[in-house]
Amino acid sequence: SLCFIEKVNKDIDPLRMNVHVAAQALYLVQGDLALRYEDGSNAVLHAGTDAANHPIHTHGKIKDTIALTNIEIMRIDMDLLDIMITWDELSGKNLTQATDAKASKTNNGKMIRSTGDWMNNTGVFSAFKLQSGVFCRLPAINVVEMFKRMTSVTVTAGQVIIRQGGEGDYYYLIQSGSATVTRIIDVSQPAVILAELDEGNAFGEEALVSDNKRNATVTMKTDGELLRLNKQDFVALLKAPLITQISRAEAEAKVTAGAIWIDARLPSEYQYDHIEGAINLPLNEIRRLAKSLITSKEYVLYCQTGRRSSAAAFILAELGLKVNILEGGTRSVFKC
Repeated sequence: SLCFIEKVNKDIDPLRMNVHVAAQALYLVQGDLALRYEDGSNAVLHAGTDAANHPIHTHGKIKDTIALTNIEIMRIDMDLLDIMITWDELSGKNLTQATDAKASKTNNGKMIRSTGDWMNNTGVFSAFKLQSGVFCRLPAINVVEMFKRMTSVTVTAGQVIIRQGGEGDYYYLIQSGSATVTRIIDVSQPAVILAELDEGNAFGEEALVSDNKRNATVTMKTDGELLRLNKQDFVALLKAPLITQISRAEAEAKVTAGAIWIDARLPSEYQYDHIEGAINLPLNEIRRLAKSLITSKEYVLYCQTGRRSSAAAFILAELGLKVNILEGGTRSVFKC
């Protein structure tokens, strides 16, 4: 539902009006398309072939195109695609086995949540929710750790969750149900309704980030279930950076000195286009493949945007390896 098919007539360049080309992946769905590359070479892409399983353009290598027949293309938002691939890999069996095995243990007296539980059940992991709010700004691995530390609270309609003027103690995420946000502006007047929150919405972060009092009251409109994270964990996971990010120039200097590139994308992405000399360790298999790495070596991880490489780097760092992330991913290096 987030993608659409666009028809383009013969002899037209489908990229002609694609001003924000770096933000989109274009796939040829039907017909034949001629490609002219910046180095002067040419090629023809046929729909239905293996090559058509990849985006029409990548890293700005294509100068222009021309439809040899009437064609159909599909445009996909690159950020959305990368977010969904990241979470798909993070929720994979190979990655979650180790964390799910700890679900029955405790962490400082608290039950650790199973990774699979929240990823499969909470409304926050809809495509629309992942494109906005705190989750699009955080390294994915921070979100994994955040949910593992959250506790579940059953609530009822009319229950006040946070009260205006109170201390900031928890960050909340609505797993089911809805709530109303109100604020008293004039004590002689009824509270003003500011917003209504539903499944997947979060609240309570402002007081935790600023160390101020609660500036509004949140009351459950229906029965439901909330996930909550205490202030200490919120600050540690949502505010503190975890992994060192370096520029392309810094990364190349490290590689020259002996560091090794690691491509954290899927094998099909790696085979289609990767940095010369890089080895492929897909995020969803990172724990298994990490055994092949040399602990005395330094590694520079990359993916397209930095999301998957950040998650992979965190896991490798936990295993005692020295890692860095290519800042912004390859998309920031090769401008379309």
